[in-house]
Amino acid sequence: MAKCSLFIKVLIFLGVFIVLTGSMAKVNAQGVILKQLTQQEIQQIGERVFDNECASKDANLIVWNEGEDFMSLGIGHFIWYPANGKKLFVGSFVRFLEHAKISGDKIPRWLDKKPFPVCPWNSRDNFLSAQSDSRLMELRNFLIKTKPTQAAFIMKRLEEALPLILKYVSEGSREKITFQFDRLASTPSGVYALADYANFKGLGITPSEYYRGQGWGLFQVLEGMRGENEVPDAVKEFTRSANNVLVTRVENSPLGRNEKRWLPGWQKRVNSYIK
Repeated sequence: MAKCSLFIKVLIFLGVFIVLTGSMAKVNAQGVILKQLTQQEIQQIGERVFDNECASKDANLIVWNEGEDFMSLGIGHFIWYPANGKKLFVGSFVRFLEHAKISGDKIPRWLDKKPFPVCPWNSRDNFLSAQSDSRLMELRNFLIKTKPTQAAFIMKRLEEALPLILKYVSEGSREKITFQFDRLASTPSGVYALADYANFKGLGITPSEYYRGQGWGLFQVLEGMRGENEVPDAVKEFTRSANNVLVTRVENSPLGRNEKRWLPGWQKRVNSYIK
């Protein structure tokens, strides 16, 4: 009996090991798929993100939108908070600076410090009155020159996205999320949809990405997708799910934010994934 019991335990262990190994292989596969993109494809995705965020205009590489507590910079409008900013969303500009430094880009001297500084303009009004500040001019030139690095940074963040999401979600959701991510990551148009949405609305795994218990990030969009048998076109299904998630966000948002004004632009953006 003891030998039989031990044999059963070994079988169970091997079964669990095989499942976990297969799951890890799927996660690791994402990095391989993304690395198969050519530099030209990465730059094309970067240009699409630049068009979405900045209307392809260098003048929009640095903005401070009305009603926001942070500056938005670069082709992906990476968030940069001042010291007094209410950090509701994930600040990504400092992470981009780290990536740019590792990549060998020359960072403006006033920015190239340890640690990287917070945004020196403490409000939108302060930013608007500082347009002749030499630091802003240097920053704009830096962002113009580093567009390729910014595109690579967006792709790097996407490579990190799936493992982060899988750590957050329940075990029962992991297989579906990985499968849907795989479907999209197998084509450049699908990678664009994943990269742009993750950059645009986050991963949906932090408390700041939720209203009334419902999130609006990449995780929620993947979770809302139907299976391949129902909808073979993964990008169209991702777009449908993204539209639903964004509508739900607006419905759950605080009335004072008036997020309904932004919904048409958000929907236009996600609908670009299937064009």
